[in-house]
Amino acid sequence: MSWLIVAILAYLIFAIVYLIDKYLLGGPIPSPKVYAFYVGTLGILVLILAPFVGFYIPEIKQIILSLIAGAIFIYALFWFYKALQKYEASRVVPAIGGLVPFFTFGLFYIFSKGKEILTFQEIIAFFLLVLGSIFIVLEKEKLITLGSLRISALAAFLLSLSFVLTKYVYLTQPFWSGFIWMRVGGFLIGLCFFFFVKDVREEIFKKKVSLKKKTMGIFISNQAAGAGANILQSWAIFLTPAIVYVAIINALQGIQYVFLLIFTVLLSLTQPLWAKGAGLKEETSKKILSQKIFAILLIGTGLTLLAL
Repeated sequence: MSWLIVAILAYLIFAIVYLIDKYLLGGPIPSPKVYAFYVGTLGILVLILAPFVGFYIPEIKQIILSLIAGAIFIYALFWFYKALQKYEASRVVPAIGGLVPFFTFGLFYIFSKGKEILTFQEIIAFFLLVLGSIFIVLEKEKLITLGSLRISALAAFLLSLSFVLTKYVYLTQPFWSGFIWMRVGGFLIGLCFFFFVKDVREEIFKKKVSLKKKTMGIFISNQAAGAGANILQSWAIFLTPAIVYVAIINALQGIQYVFLLIFTVLLSLTQPLWAKGAGLKEETSKKILSQKIFAILLIGTGLTLLAL
């Protein structure tokens, strides 16, 4: 179950990265396209590791698969950032978190022609984790709208497709080689944002002078943390004994929301002004707390079933 531990650690770091992403998208870097450009292009820095990790050039079809997987991941992030910018997180996060595991499971089922399935206990754990992921961030006063559902479904499908392709990359390539090739794909899609999307170029050149060093420092540090989380998540995908287990890794995202809830409460207590400005203030009514405790119990039960 080493893949389970690695995935949990990845979601711990992702929770921290999400907080910083929300802060940056709320002001310093408000454009999702520009944000996706920076994320994609900075990913090329992983090439520094190439001489030390056994990087090699595989068959052309494997290179193409890796590049496509990396490119789709960055494009999915763009739609995720777009959803966060356009709609409240309480509307889109539950939808994306709930749809990604089901899309992933469905894609694997189709690609494997029904050969890849979960055991009964794993299916129960899967549903508990997904339900927990939804309930921990769901707000009845801010239920999903048709518009937010569309963009959430698109982001969820693209994220799922990138995870599925990632697993197929790792079936034929060593971890680091496959990971580096996928980051190259992300870099190329980032360049496409720059060369073919006019408002991205304008925004980058406009911000070049005015963007504060502090903001860039926060962004680069956050991307370094995000890169670490991505490596751990990819390592968990690499370690899964069956490709369909990737859907369970997606369902484990509820653990990220548990960590996020803890961090948000701590920030609300210790840094209330910063938390309020970043839109991170946590509701503490009895009804909301009961819902979140119920969600945590669902996630905990799902984790227990997986561990057993």
